[in-house]
Amino acid sequence: MVIVPRPRLLFWTGALALPLAFAAAGPPASTAALALFGAFLLVAIADGLASRRRLEGVEVELPSLVRLSVDRPGTVEVLVRNGSLRSRRLRVGLAFPPGIETPHDDLVADLPGGTSLSRLVWPCTPRRRGRFKLRGCHLEGTSPLGLWDVRRPIQREAELRVYPNLLAGGRGVAALFLRRGTLGVHAQRQVGKGRDFEKLREYIPGDSLDDIHWKATAKRGHPVTKVFQIERTQEVYVVLDASRLSARPSGNPPRAALERSITAALILALAAERQGDLFGLVVFSDRVLSFLRARRGASHFDSCREALYTLAPQAVNPDFEEIATFLRLRLRRRALLLFLTDLDDPVLAESFVKGIDLIRRHHLVLAGMLRPEGARPLFSDAAVASPDDLYRALAGHIAWRGLLELGRVLKVRGATLMLLERETMSADLLTRYVDVKRRQVL
Repeated sequence: MVIVPRPRLLFWTGALALPLAFAAAGPPASTAALALFGAFLLVAIADGLASRRRLEGVEVELPSLVRLSVDRPGTVEVLVRNGSLRSRRLRVGLAFPPGIETPHDDLVADLPGGTSLSRLVWPCTPRRRGRFKLRGCHLEGTSPLGLWDVRRPIQREAELRVYPNLLAGGRGVAALFLRRGTLGVHAQRQVGKGRDFEKLREYIPGDSLDDIHWKATAKRGHPVTKVFQIERTQEVYVVLDASRLSARPSGNPPRAALERSITAALILALAAERQGDLFGLVVFSDRVLSFLRARRGASHFDSCREALYTLAPQAVNPDFEEIATFLRLRLRRRALLLFLTDLDDPVLAESFVKGIDLIRRHHLVLAGMLRPEGARPLFSDAAVASPDDLYRALAGHIAWRGLLELGRVLKVRGATLMLLERETMSADLLTRYVDVKRRQVL
């Protein structure tokens, strides 16, 4: 507990000290001046001693866990217990960690008499995701005469978990969640007859010979046709690259590629839940960092969110052959594997192609990456006005050609390369996922 002087004490000390100093210069008034100043000191000391009891019976409780979202205003509820049941005014201060902004360094709490519990709602806005610790709380009260402030630290701790902001996932995402029969702004016709066996029926002229069940035909003595239904429950895995290239910032305002990938992965998890599919998550760098087998439900989504909210880029190169071997051994059922990575490095692109060869026959592979800034055909930019702009456009054209060639190599192997725009990354991924479902490619 610490006692500090208030401005009122400093004011009266200065106001009395200077006149008393002049009065003490004359012998007749020196004794009275000193006596008056001594009386003031005794009053100040007594008030300071009385202030030590001003915070007795006051305790502060912080929530053990607070869940917030990046760039979205939130609150932290602070409970103040007044054991004496007397009305009093206190000032409460919280030490928020860096990355959590608050408009108030402290709040004034008027505790009403006869009430043992009061609640303070502390506004705050997190600016980056992760796990933060709110350590320590400070109380400040005023002495009876208002000459001193008494301060007491209270050892309390609260955990702040800041999750990605899914509302900032990009334009067009909200329309994909409209309830109109399936994902998408309009219900779309399914392409194909499906893969799940439903029943047997009598042969109808025009049925394909591939659909005839020959054993049942031989047993019954007449043609029998197999009927298939659209496969509803499929496995969708997002394979998230958290290596060094995922830390590159881009866009306006600048955001790391990993931040956009995490947001897109969680939005895709919600879309898979809406479609009735099973969603799984794999995070890797030079090794597998986390693996969540495909499931569904609110608790599974919470598990995926808990696995991603503290994820940070690793200062290593991705090992695509390691992650491909891992997926080949762990995933027995055919699944949609959506890689979110960066392949503009030729060496990494070659390693990715080698890794894909291990799983392309067993799974459907889609590789999504953010389009590098400036990577476009040479004459598609009309803002070229100087030789520097021309060289910059030429470099972007070379990068675009390299990615176009990589897409052709992957297409031969049955995989697809998607160049995603930063502002519409989540919407583009959902659109491609809907197209896979509609065409029954998986």
